[in-house]
Amino acid sequence: MPASPQRSSFQRLLSHLSFRTASAVRNLLFSGRPDKSRFLRPKYPRNDKVLTIGCVLGLSLSLSLPAHAADQHWNLISSGHFTVLTDAGTEKGHEIAARFEQMRAVFAQLLMRTQLRMSEPIEIIAVASPAQYAQFVPTAKGTTIAPGFFLSGEDRIFVVLNASDPDSWRAVEHPLGHYFLNYNYPPTQPWFDEGIAEYFSSLYFTAQKTEMGNDPELPPPGSSAAPGAGSKSLTGILNNTSWLSLPELLETKRPAGTDNGPPTIFDAQSWILVHYLVAKDKLSETGAYFGLVELQKMPATQAVQQAFGISADQLDSAVKDYFHSLRPAALVAQPSKQHPAAAPQSPNESPVPFSIADVSISIKQVPPSEAQAMLDEMELRIPEKRDQARQDVEKLASGDRTETVVSDRALAWADIQNADTKAAFEQLSSAMHLNSSDPWTRFEIAQATYHSGENGAKVQGLANMMESLRIVIDRYPEFAEAYNMLGWAQLTGGGPNAALGTMKYAVQYSPRNELYQLRLAKAYVGAKKWDDGTAILNRLEGSQDPQIAAAAKKNLYELPYLKRFGIPPQEDATPQSKTPQAGKPQGGQQAKADQADESADDEDTSPVKAPAEPKIDKRPVQFLQGKLVSVDCSSDSAAVLLVSKGPRTLKLRTSDYKSLVVLGAGKFSCGWKGVPVNVNYRASGKSEGDLVSIEVQ
Repeated sequence: MPASPQRSSFQRLLSHLSFRTASAVRNLLFSGRPDKSRFLRPKYPRNDKVLTIGCVLGLSLSLSLPAHAADQHWNLISSGHFTVLTDAGTEKGHEIAARFEQMRAVFAQLLMRTQLRMSEPIEIIAVASPAQYAQFVPTAKGTTIAPGFFLSGEDRIFVVLNASDPDSWRAVEHPLGHYFLNYNYPPTQPWFDEGIAEYFSSLYFTAQKTEMGNDPELPPPGSSAAPGAGSKSLTGILNNTSWLSLPELLETKRPAGTDNGPPTIFDAQSWILVHYLVAKDKLSETGAYFGLVELQKMPATQAVQQAFGISADQLDSAVKDYFHSLRPAALVAQPSKQHPAAAPQSPNESPVPFSIADVSISIKQVPPSEAQAMLDEMELRIPEKRDQARQDVEKLASGDRTETVVSDRALAWADIQNADTKAAFEQLSSAMHLNSSDPWTRFEIAQATYHSGENGAKVQGLANMMESLRIVIDRYPEFAEAYNMLGWAQLTGGGPNAALGTMKYAVQYSPRNELYQLRLAKAYVGAKKWDDGTAILNRLEGSQDPQIAAAAKKNLYELPYLKRFGIPPQEDATPQSKTPQAGKPQGGQQAKADQADESADDEDTSPVKAPAEPKIDKRPVQFLQGKLVSVDCSSDSAAVLLVSKGPRTLKLRTSDYKSLVVLGAGKFSCGWKGVPVNVNYRASGKSEGDLVSIEVQ
């Protein structure tokens, strides 16, 4: 492929013409699954005929484009919290960055927060050509092209916009609302998350003010967008569908309508309930309600009575009365062609938090080959486009004039997804040669190091991994996953106290992530802070996630043995080899759930059964701080160590040094000599014993 930020528009558009004939893409909620590609439905209807004409015009214009778009200029616009890669000009890039800064500020006001965490970096790509944008849109059969889409992953978020649409940012309000909630609000019931996201997705900016509260499925007041059918709007659903009872709504475990279909009664009722709570200034009572149901495990109806001071039936009636008060009853009951659907006429209006001109930005010109690599790097996250994107970025990486740090790190990311960490390290070595301070190259090094330990292999390069993650955190100080990976590395390397401090940051920046909480509990246990670890494990034992609940239950069972003997119990039965669960991705695509587990045992999601009677060595574990004099590994897998402290010398044996617990070093070494160590052992004589663990100082 030529060194160009854009393949032939004509060639690429021909392969994606099916995109033009589709209807609204429904947002797949921000769920953290391993593939992590998420689409979204537009938050206001689009006119299919207008869109088709626009795509045809884009096709005809693309015929006149030069084969090599050498005059296509790309800029990277950076504001305080967002970056925008765009070929639509610096003025448009500034507007988009400022609009996202405004959305962030409005959401902070909605949650009554003075600060809003962004615990996973967001990168925005805004393309000027509708035809080129259409090439990027994830395939969804029978859907219309929305003016923006949202891709979430374990490293960062990609937001892709059609910069020719003046309000393209509105298409990602819904998933952006979920993103802000995930990192800034304690765990809640699904109705609140969905209701807040729907309410926020009605956000609309005018020159002087912001509006929220209108039906997000309908065009905003004064918009030229075609009105949709009333039955497909949230108000239309509420008018024409039997409502769930309030207890049913509150106790729904998983939100309905999270596929790519139209909104459901769950979505509509969640929206109007949040609408009511905001309008009546009851969000503080709502926080008290969640404290009762989430922390104290109080039944929902009882918690409603205690938090709101009224019964669930009374709250249900109040919400219905509120909904019907938003429009005249006759209009609500009988929507017509003139009034396709009833929508609230009293939106929440506020002055804009700041103007576009108030948002400071920096501008960096991006060379064409680097811009193309950044586009391919994004497309690698879309499953059906991954193969073609890989071919394109391989061509860039193989050219002397087109290879960039972006092309190399993008290939490394793809290799990690395919569980080929050897190839990933080779690509990352090339990337480091080009730019050793690039934070995403450093993050890929950490990911590759982590995944190198899969399938029971020994993890290599922990020191480099930790150094890389500190560089990443220096660039993104709220990056929760970077703290989580660093905490894992510190635990693996034998530093539970360091891991404890790191995991506290991970949980602070991602308060809903139970996997981080599980690792924090393990850090507490490793640091011998038993009560703190037990409290977290007791809470996680009741998790709705079966993997989390099983791991917590297993760890709770092992705690007494760890406290008394320093090691977990050994089961009588020989452990069965673990086989991947059906549908569970392997390698770099594995879910974050797998990342939280330090051993294959932790990944076992079958119900945990306590062994009948574990075999426990009843000899007490003793501790010695001294110097490792020598190591004898003459016997296969066995080793004899001489450890001295003053005039005293101990001969300590281990039957299998390859499985020995080693702290402070990547693995056991038969070449250690004169090294300060801490050892745990069980005495078998006056100056002999069996080694339990060793920590290298």
